[in-house]
Amino acid sequence: MQQLKRNAERFFGSAVSRAVITVPAYFNDAQRQATKDAGRIAGLNVLRLVNEPTAAALAYGLDRAKIGTVAVYDFGGGTFDVSILKLHDGIFEVISTNGDTHLGGDDIDHLLLSIALDEIRKELNQEAGSQLDPSLVQQVRKAVIEIKIALSSQEKAHFDVDLSGGQHYQREITREQFEQLIAPVIQRTAQPARQAIKDAGIAPGQIDEVVLVGGSTRIPAVRRLVDEVFELGARGKSAHTELNPDEVVALGAAVQADILAGGSAATSEMLLLDVTPLSLGIEALGGVVAKIIQRNSTIPASATEHFTTGVDGQTNVAIHVVQGERELAKDCRSLARFDLKGIPPMTAGLPRIEVKFLIDANGILQVSAREQRSGKAAEIEVKPSYGLSDEQVESMILESFDYAEQDLSERQGIEAKNEAATILDAVAKGQKHAAWQQLSFDEVQKIHAGVQELEASVKGGDYKLIRRAIDSLDKKTHRFAELMMDSAVSGALTGQTMGDAGDKLGEGPSAPHPFAPAQIESSEPKIGNGPGTK
Repeated sequence: MQQLKRNAERFFGSAVSRAVITVPAYFNDAQRQATKDAGRIAGLNVLRLVNEPTAAALAYGLDRAKIGTVAVYDFGGGTFDVSILKLHDGIFEVISTNGDTHLGGDDIDHLLLSIALDEIRKELNQEAGSQLDPSLVQQVRKAVIEIKIALSSQEKAHFDVDLSGGQHYQREITREQFEQLIAPVIQRTAQPARQAIKDAGIAPGQIDEVVLVGGSTRIPAVRRLVDEVFELGARGKSAHTELNPDEVVALGAAVQADILAGGSAATSEMLLLDVTPLSLGIEALGGVVAKIIQRNSTIPASATEHFTTGVDGQTNVAIHVVQGERELAKDCRSLARFDLKGIPPMTAGLPRIEVKFLIDANGILQVSAREQRSGKAAEIEVKPSYGLSDEQVESMILESFDYAEQDLSERQGIEAKNEAATILDAVAKGQKHAAWQQLSFDEVQKIHAGVQELEASVKGGDYKLIRRAIDSLDKKTHRFAELMMDSAVSGALTGQTMGDAGDKLGEGPSAPHPFAPAQIESSEPKIGNGPGTK
């Protein structure tokens, strides 16, 4: 990134501070974030990450159509992929992608190189597979690439490599011979292309346009294969080859950059999709942040998570919406607070609260919360980016890097203490149950010892020791949990519902294991990560 920045500054003769960067369509969130972070480290404000197939389609102006389906066949030097894009009202959506990250024009080069080197060894009377002079190998490699390029526009080409001692390796190769040699490599692109079409749920005839990307698509045999796979010839169509396939993705990025820079007549009607600059979430039990929409998510965006209560009989949940990259709510930006009221009093962990985040195309965030058992609901609207400058956003992101280790350690400690408090509370409640009387003296003593060990570890504050103590107590209470569950099943078989029996145990039928980590009780009602939370 730093080198690219220097190249651009040398070309323009002035400082470059902002950039549009293209990435493969199959890049996941972590890879995209790493790319954007690399840009920031290089001193670039990365305005947008654009999928390579989308950029290629933009370069051809295919977004000017209102609706349609576009296939991008990208056969570069080291990778191959096919993407199917759906165009709707000027917006491109990648609906399927397939390919081979270890297939490209380099494979063609290696194939031709190995054949040429074998013949050169025979000329030099050397054994098959023997080492040749590295400078000679490099000279042959260069000749192979020149032959490949020449045969894309000519019917035949010539090898002429100076060996040593006045010897020369000379050979003529025709396009027909070349295509026969590379046929197995090219055919390997057909299956991923057909799979991408299948995954998109369409037939080849439903694809309106095909765009060729990558230098290897100059080879006539590749273009014929594309015509065959996408059934272009039968429809009187041909793939788009008007632009330089090596530059088409960069040209698409330039179109996007033009829009961001204020645009021109050529890009005035193009729709620009924005991204969320910072993560959005809510404050969960203990003050930790449960992120619901990750930063750099393309908007419109929607996400849903499930939570539960942390206190028995809780009828009100305070929902605190925050924005930022830190692990604790106190270190993030507070966006809004609202209450979900009227929840029927239930045992802690029994309510199922669905929290939904929705950001519309204008960047407006709508947060709604609904208790699924009772149907009680509440919602609020907020504009996350209001009042934040680019410098503040960058500062918040950099702080998350600087304090990452400290934040993670603090979060792990809070979560471990929450789980410890819950299991200790569950054991205390369980001692009032009839199943406690069925335990042997030795089992009771082991449970008491486990409780003391866990209480001591909580006071010490080392989250690793707390988790070890939780696991130890969980094993020691395993038979007790089974006795309590047997009691619940017996109650259901004698006329009680599982819900009634579960309420008597302090757990509902859909709750986790009675002694599984859950939530800590709190002096004020807060929301807790519950069953079903991702």
